Amino acid sequence: MTQWNPVWRIIVDGVTYTNLTLANVNITSGRTNIYSQPVAGYAQLSILNLDKSAIPFEINDSVTIEIKDSTNTFVPIFGGTITDLAVTINSIGSQGYNQRIELTALGALSKLPKSITTGVLAKDYDGNQMYELLSTLFFGQWNSVPAATTWATYNATEDWTEALNTGLGEIDRPGDYELDQRDSNSSDYYSIASLIANSGLGYLYEDPQGRIGYADSTHRSQYFSANGYVDLDARHALGAGLSTITRSADIRNDIYINYGNNFGSQETASSPQSIALYGYKSESINSTIHSAVDAQAVADRYIAQRAFPLAAFQSITFPITNPAIDNSDRDNLLGVFMGQPLNIQNLPAQISNGVFEGYVEGWRWSTRFNELFLTINLSPVAFSQVAM
Repeated sequence: MTQWNPVWRIIVDGVTYTNLTLANVNITSGRTNIYSQPVAGYAQLSILNLDKSAIPFEINDSVTIEIKDSTNTFVPIFGGTITDLAVTINSIGSQGYNQRIELTALGALSKLPKSITTGVLAKDYDGNQMYELLSTLFFGQWNSVPAATTWATYNATEDWTEALNTGLGEIDRPGDYELDQRDSNSSDYYSIASLIANSGLGYLYEDPQGRIGYADSTHRSQYFSANGYVDLDARHALGAGLSTITRSADIRNDIYINYGNNFGSQETASSPQSIALYGYKSESINSTIHSAVDAQAVADRYIAQRAFPLAAFQSITFPITNPAIDNSDRDNLLGVFMGQPLNIQNLPAQISNGVFEGYVEGWRWSTRFNELFLTINLSPVAFSQVAM
């Protein structure tokens, strides 16, 4: 039995606030559909200010939400930028007043659809192209440095190639697939980044510090090989709402990969056994993959992963304050991330025969008085890697 109560802190524009009480927290991150790239995570907070101190929050201020783990260390669970801010006086009297601050923040991915680029990229691997694209948005440019800034006054440990990073996290480089060059053609960053990620069978994600990362097609299997599963006991979760779902829409048994210049070349793969069992379920995919060999490998991988239906974990909720959860499991849940491998045991027999192995795709944090809940959805292992 390990007693644990949530202890929060909020950091806004680099300033840590300890006089504020988080009355309500709702945070959503990741994705619910493995066929699409994630959209920006968001956080909705109700903050109580019980004294008369000024709260200098502004739209576009950075915000980080942190919580103490079992080692008494604050760990981030969300990072983003304030988009909406409302201040309400809750009560007023001879002893003073208190304020309620309603705050909405969006994750770093929200910046991509709102920024336009010509997107010129040399032929390169998917991770290198992703880094080249996003660094033009999130790294400082020489012509934007104030004239008063000189090397004599600059941080001597700073690498100029990564100076003034405002949101770029870990990018798997070089990546796994060589992609064609991209000529000058104005588009938003999200559309170009999504095409790179989809072509390389990777995905974008937001880390808890509010930065954008990119995981290539072998990222999950490599992480699993090095770290293994986090083993969780379903008896520590809320029984109501446990659900898996098997969808016909997840089946793909005839794949067309359109690649090359203006997607003018094509490679295909199909599964006659799947077609015979589930009917014809085809998909045509535009990709910037350069070589026919790679295009064929991608088509074959789609078939190997998607030709037959598998149950995805639609919802499981862990009450983090449950004393039956040991400190190790609790800390692993507080550090949840997209692609985290979980092995959930002791499920009801009707749910995945009692055991589910998969990767975290998305999650939601929610609170009640002195309680914290984490609801996660997972895809089965086979949706991410062909063989263990």
